Amino acid sequence: MYFFLCNLSILDILYVSTTLPKLIYISHTGDHVISYSGCLAQLYFYLLFADTECFLLTAMAIDRYVAICFPLHYSLIMSKQVCVLLAFPAWFMSSVNASGLIYLVHNLIFSDLVEIKNFFCDLKGLIFASISDTTSLRMFILVDEMLIGALPSCLILASYICIIYTVLKIKSSHGRWKTFSSCSSHITIVVVYFGSAMSLYLTDSLQEDVILSMMFVTLVPMINPLVYSLRNKDIIQALRRIIRIQK
Repeated sequence: MYFFLCNLSILDILYVSTTLPKLIYISHTGDHVISYSGCLAQLYFYLLFADTECFLLTAMAIDRYVAICFPLHYSLIMSKQVCVLLAFPAWFMSSVNASGLIYLVHNLIFSDLVEIKNFFCDLKGLIFASISDTTSLRMFILVDEMLIGALPSCLILASYICIIYTVLKIKSSHGRWKTFSSCSSHITIVVVYFGSAMSLYLTDSLQEDVILSMMFVTLVPMINPLVYSLRNKDIIQALRRIIRIQK
């Protein structure tokens, strides 16, 4: 669990660092200009970290499935090697997917001065700003997003179906609640992440797109540590010790 939480924490830090520093710079200086290479670099890391979190949440769902459905074999099944094998493909596949999309965007034709209707270089904004025919690219991105979103969603759903089936076998209501509550943090993050992502990519309004992008870029990374911290007994005990020392 801590291995995946460490990956998630690093991911959230990198994810926020992709867009918010530029937004702070724009707010402070009023300079909205970004170079073409800088725009593509920002888009690449945005896609990389967004896709990685999607796959990483799937790996964490598998971890919860093993912990609840096979508790006696958990330490044997979820060894360090297995955790690495679950985390590495998340970063690798996301990197490959982001590189492919950047290559397609790089082949688009833009005018000398492009205005992107967002606070960072997002994929939808660049497609709208291009003067090329983007019909085939739009179709490819639609299929790509469906695959990136559908496969992890199906695995997460399958994991929780098995978890619920196992929890219902527990006779005591207290035992069922205690077992299922260990998944509450992950469920919260999954709902917030996929709900924000679906809302972002299904909207056609540019004004709503900016608002949803802000929520997706800032809200999800902010909620992740809060949810897991408030649900983690070790962190709560450490905070209590710090409070006692300060008193």
